[in-house]
Amino acid sequence: MKVPRWLEWAREIQALAQTGSYYALNEYQRQRYQRLKEIAAEMVSEHSGLEIEPILKAFVTPSGYSTPRVDVRGVVFKEDKLLLVRERADDGWTFPGGWADVGELPSKAAEREVWEEAGFEVEAHKVIGVYDANRFGPLELFHAYKIVFLCDLISGTAQPSIETSEVAFFGEEEIPQALSGERTGLRHIRDAFRNLKDPGCMTMFD
Repeated sequence: MKVPRWLEWAREIQALAQTGSYYALNEYQRQRYQRLKEIAAEMVSEHSGLEIEPILKAFVTPSGYSTPRVDVRGVVFKEDKLLLVRERADDGWTFPGGWADVGELPSKAAEREVWEEAGFEVEAHKVIGVYDANRFGPLELFHAYKIVFLCDLISGTAQPSIETSEVAFFGEEEIPQALSGERTGLRHIRDAFRNLKDPGCMTMFD
């Protein structure tokens, strides 16, 4: 799903206001940037139908220079079949993954997510791709980048989690049609199988 222009505008206004607040020289400037954050939240509330207060809190609370968030995903193969998990949030299939935690190495974040969401111990050994992840649906207020790691399967058994309802391996011609929004798209799946067939292929990036 394409990110609507109103959300792109709101994200940019919020990011500029957050960065501006960080470098503001006086209270007058800080008040102006605060109002810009409020306008951005009002735009999202007006177009999405969501309550203004949680949006305003999300837009006003962050401080410092505004940067994209980081979404990490683990690609795991077993007998040439790709590991996917089914998200409870939308019943769609995706690579195991999620937001990286502060202070955590990106590769270790991907390994952790595979363990938590699928029950497998893995070791990341290659970056398949770094993608723009301007996620939308369910509504994501902030811009993000997605890092997809190719991982070696070490041990474990398929085990759903509080976030996932099913864990399964699929061949290239067996991929479910119901994918989980922008968490994992056909582009990411094609790049995963490209790496399976050609371990020396280049890392993809936006």
